[in-house]
Amino acid sequence: MIKNIKIAAASALLALGLAGNATAQDLKFFTIGTGGTAYTYYPVGGVIANAISKPPGSRECGEGGSCGVDGLIASAVSSRGSVDNVNAIISGLRNSGFAQSDVAYWAYTGTGTMEGKEPATDLRTIAALFEEHIHLVAMADSGINSVADLSGKRVSLDEPGSGTYVDALLILEANGLTADDITAEALKGNAASEALRNGKIDAFFVVTGYPTGALVELSSAAKIKLVPIDGDGAAALTEKYGFFASSEIPDDAYEGVAGVQTVAVGAQWFTSAKEDEDLIYNITKALWNDESRKLLDVGHAKGKTITPDTALAGVGVPLHAGAERFYKEAGLIK
Repeated sequence: MIKNIKIAAASALLALGLAGNATAQDLKFFTIGTGGTAYTYYPVGGVIANAISKPPGSRECGEGGSCGVDGLIASAVSSRGSVDNVNAIISGLRNSGFAQSDVAYWAYTGTGTMEGKEPATDLRTIAALFEEHIHLVAMADSGINSVADLSGKRVSLDEPGSGTYVDALLILEANGLTADDITAEALKGNAASEALRNGKIDAFFVVTGYPTGALVELSSAAKIKLVPIDGDGAAALTEKYGFFASSEIPDDAYEGVAGVQTVAVGAQWFTSAKEDEDLIYNITKALWNDESRKLLDVGHAKGKTITPDTALAGVGVPLHAGAERFYKEAGLIK
């Protein structure tokens, strides 16, 4: 957290230097909670933060400058993931954040894995972004060929507070297992990859858009496999929880790794109902302008799949009033 604050402060000072006569009143800081730096949320968050930012003194659109929101400095903040981001939005710690569609819906309604907790009724959607696939990763010679084969193994479920942790428990349950049937670890990103390579764990789960940096690096350095999440377990999961869908990670999404059938959820961008309507309207408008399209297309492999056509796909949490106003003007909703 201290590191992120320092980065934001440095960015602010740089922006002030560029702006010359800019005053503090000219600036609006806006944080985007993402995930671990080795996975997809963080780099995509950085691209979006760049797209919507326009510090005082920036050049105008068409001159190579930002087409973002006047006076806005947005920053992508590393976090523990979906659950952490939702909690940070509701507490006011962050202005916005990415989360899996299932985690956000359960938090908003106080149902599913969030049953018994106070519903996060101030949670609001800005946009649906991209599809996230559940990756179950093991060494190629591990003998792990299904979720059932995890019984008795050392498996990282990611950190509590992440969407991966929530979904890994649901996947185990759908396949007749619990956390008690494995030796559970709580490793994230490169730490999980290193533990797998060094034989300290047998497998790990991660929910992310493919290709994700940590696994690209891992597949280039070690012979790994993706374990399918399919069959009766996947069918039970998708039937019980509407936010899961059967989907495929294709061959060679990672170097030399065969594709598998698995399940997926949606990555979405959320904020609080308390955020200013005009600000969120302008942020949503900036996200979908032509200059942002260029940044998304080249900024990350998932960027090309982030489009206005899918901006409302699978949205189960109400839109923020500012975002809703933009989508109505754009003709995407009535």
